[in-house]
Amino acid sequence: MKRVKSDREFLKEKGAADHVIKGGLAGLVENWEKVVASVQQGYPLSLDDYLNDLDGRQLLEETLAIIPEQERQKYHKRLQRADELMRTLVKPAGKCLWGDPVARSEGWTMEKNWWYFSRPIQAAPEVLSEIEGL
Repeated sequence: MKRVKSDREFLKEKGAADHVIKGGLAGLVENWEKVVASVQQGYPLSLDDYLNDLDGRQLLEETLAIIPEQERQKYHKRLQRADELMRTLVKPAGKCLWGDPVARSEGWTMEKNWWYFSRPIQAAPEVLSEIEGL
């Protein structure tokens, strides 16, 4: 039977930053909750920051896929609450924010990776205009 990697081993293999590796799955969940709170306040940062935050959500998704079920369950309710709130704070962007070629090469879909296909309803005007220009 193949040994399941720990969250930190997986993050290290993915080339995540040291602070992300150190925080592990718990840190990824906590960061996503902070991102959602930031979007709720009207996302004040740049498009690059927003894309980075979405990449954090994707890394969280990938990490959840490799860890044991009992470990996943520890964070299920928190993640579900954060995702449900985020879905009320965004609207469909009509495209992948990283671009369709990236979405295709990564296998991202609007259904499974909805965060990459959504844009904040309220954010800094520069962010919204950059998204519109993508």
